[in-house]
Amino acid sequence: MELINNQSLLFADIAGMDALKKTLRLRIIEPFQRPELFTRFRKSAGGGVLLYGPPGCGKTMIARAVAGECGVPFHSVGISQVLNMWVGESEKQIAALFNKAREKTPSILFFDELDALGYSRSKARSDHTRTLVNEFLSQLDGAGARNEQLLILSATNMPWDIDPAMKRPGRFSRQIFIAPPDATARAAIFRLKLHKVPCDPIDIQQLAERTKLFSGADIDGVVEYAKDAVLGEIIESGEERNITMRDLITACEQCRPTTLDWLDTVTTLLKYGGDDPAFKDVKEYLQEIGRL
Repeated sequence: MELINNQSLLFADIAGMDALKKTLRLRIIEPFQRPELFTRFRKSAGGGVLLYGPPGCGKTMIARAVAGECGVPFHSVGISQVLNMWVGESEKQIAALFNKAREKTPSILFFDELDALGYSRSKARSDHTRTLVNEFLSQLDGAGARNEQLLILSATNMPWDIDPAMKRPGRFSRQIFIAPPDATARAAIFRLKLHKVPCDPIDIQQLAERTKLFSGADIDGVVEYAKDAVLGEIIESGEERNITMRDLITACEQCRPTTLDWLDTVTTLLKYGGDDPAFKDVKEYLQEIGRL
């Protein structure tokens, strides 16, 4: 388990996404910092929180910013730190990770790629997966220990593969959709990626408008595409030049947002798989962008 120094990462460091930040503050940060207030209104402040959405949209970064806003240590867990080929070892590792985090509360325990650790038992083909999920559920319930002042966050690109029991009250019952970055965030990402790169004057706002539904990783790909094209031209011609607005527009036209496949999948699930209340946020987003 990696203990990350997150104190320098705050919501102010993440451009745009104001509605999401407001939701995170109400549903995660305030209940964690002021449990007595939420208890008074009979509002649960315990359990875990699942962040879900397309890949490359900053779920891990947002989890770190939540820890920064709470002012507590951030323990990050990757699947390679848990999964083990030997019978019973993965379960022992899950228990050890929870116990280690409980020793340093208040803190945040973050599980990335939850679908790999909490895969639906009805879809699983091995008993190993089932016993791992059982142990994970037991630790979420605080079996043999208390999870007070331990906020458990997780992230996934495939929420439909997570065992339904993981989403029950007291576990990951609070689920928050992390959408592709909005125009303000896309503009900020372009500024960051083009900082100190030799460029002619660039219309950042136009680039943001041209990259709707692009993830942060996709925008990084756009800038790298433009760099490669210009460097190739310089090597071939022997004449140096800056990256121009035309280079970046061409890169935008050549790159496809990787979020589309994810959005198509979840659209199909919502249309034909029933109205799952867990996907309320993403349903509203799809209606807003005209895909549902």
